[in-house]
Amino acid sequence: MDVVEDYSGHVEPGGAAARRELDALTITKISVGPMDNNAYLLVCKATQEALLIDAANDPERLSDLIGHDDNRPTLRTIVTTHQHQDHWEALGAVAGAYGANTIAHEEDAKPLPVPPDRYVTQGDTIPVGDCELEVIHLRGHTPGSIALLYRDPTGVPHLFTGDSLFPGGIGKTLTPENFTSLLNDVSSRVFDKLPDETWFYPGHGDDSTLGVQRPHLSEWRERGW
Repeated sequence: MDVVEDYSGHVEPGGAAARRELDALTITKISVGPMDNNAYLLVCKATQEALLIDAANDPERLSDLIGHDDNRPTLRTIVTTHQHQDHWEALGAVAGAYGANTIAHEEDAKPLPVPPDRYVTQGDTIPVGDCELEVIHLRGHTPGSIALLYRDPTGVPHLFTGDSLFPGGIGKTLTPENFTSLLNDVSSRVFDKLPDETWFYPGHGDDSTLGVQRPHLSEWRERGW
């Protein structure tokens, strides 16, 4: 598996992964599957325990990302950000191969190919070795969509948003009510709570920061669903 160490937030379908080095955690992003889904492997440097966000597709590529030698990290946990199939097609294969615990919100659990070992909701925390992720429930794209926040003690916050927030707008919704719910949650639970320098990692495409997107919140609301 080729891994680019100069992290920009951009990866190509079928191409190299991109790794970001933080003081306590590494974040490696890869594009998998025909819908250019992003999967993120988080590894605690102190313990070499790993967490995978969205085992979306291509279990072989995800396995190559984790590694095959004796120094590979130990995959403890797989978190599924929401119930849509393009985000969990490799979940059964990867969880079975590594014996990893699976996590999702209860409201999005039914369609998943394996029942979650743990349900999480707003305010819960998930360990990644000695590091910790906070769960943010963002209702609207699906009932149980979640984002995951890592508050780097020595740097900026890092937020994994699934399909709830992208550069340019919130995720797709099917009704005006769902649109309002998602935009309200993104506004109050993300933009109102986190600083502009927060770097966010979406379920498809390139990354961005909250500061770049913040000026457009009113435009998104006016644009509607």
